[in-house]
Amino acid sequence: MKTRFFLLALSLLLLATGRSLAQPVLPLYTGTIPNSIAGNVQETSTTLANGGIRISNVVQPTLTVFVPAPGTANGTSVIVCPGGGYTRLSIDSEGYEVAKRLNEMGVTAFVLKYRLPNDESQPDKAIAPLLDAQQALRLVRQQAAKYRLNPERIGLMGFSAGGHLAASAGTQFARPVGANPGPVSVRPAFLVLMYGVISFNDSLQHPGSRQNLLGKSPSAALVRQYSNELQVTAQTPPTFLVHAQDDKTVSVQNSIVFYQACLRHNVPAEMHLYPKGGHGFGLNNKTTKDDWTERLKNWLDANGWLAQ
Repeated sequence: MKTRFFLLALSLLLLATGRSLAQPVLPLYTGTIPNSIAGNVQETSTTLANGGIRISNVVQPTLTVFVPAPGTANGTSVIVCPGGGYTRLSIDSEGYEVAKRLNEMGVTAFVLKYRLPNDESQPDKAIAPLLDAQQALRLVRQQAAKYRLNPERIGLMGFSAGGHLAASAGTQFARPVGANPGPVSVRPAFLVLMYGVISFNDSLQHPGSRQNLLGKSPSAALVRQYSNELQVTAQTPPTFLVHAQDDKTVSVQNSIVFYQACLRHNVPAEMHLYPKGGHGFGLNNKTTKDDWTERLKNWLDANGWLAQ
């Protein structure tokens, strides 16, 4: 009891001073990383003028753990996949900051630093991000007891190209990628897709994301496989979508076609479309006083995922 009160007091003190405890970082794999080639590729991290952090050339994928304040956790967890066009990770604004907001809801968050497609370090670059997302779901499920999580309440959230990754994981869990995937389920309990890249067809694609993941001249079968609106089934998890109508980078039609696919297959879905906001607004769409994270909180609560 004394320990619990001490941790709570420490958390409040750190919150008041704007500081936080160091976040645990879990390696995604033990031993040899599957679908990898030893070489000279080295991870790079760049800090922008506004303080933003961009990570490229990920070789060692990890999960950074964000735990709610003592006594507030509800057993639900979310794996967060930052965006960046499958060429970099906007790991602060679409990762760490989002994780802290989820903590305020009592949700334990895991920010996924996933491998970006790279022919120099991966035999099959098309499956590398999905392999890591599926392994993240296995790892969080395996670590559920340690973090006092409900293994049936693990969600997946993705931004932009990270939304494509989350949508891929949410529609392709029945056929895990990689050799010997094992028996642990890789189906997320729910999806949160933020201005996500959904389709790779010619009219809706984000060209950079498609080329980085599939190459310059992908086959029609590969384009179809990674056009996630075509992969929705009745088993696709409940989905929450957010997009801005004036998004010039990833057309709002991406979210719309995924929502329509959910309707056709009776998958519960909620979508919030803003007239303005552009692309990559992260937590804060400055064009509106509406807070999409409050809409997300309401949706999570309505589905029972915030109940302790």
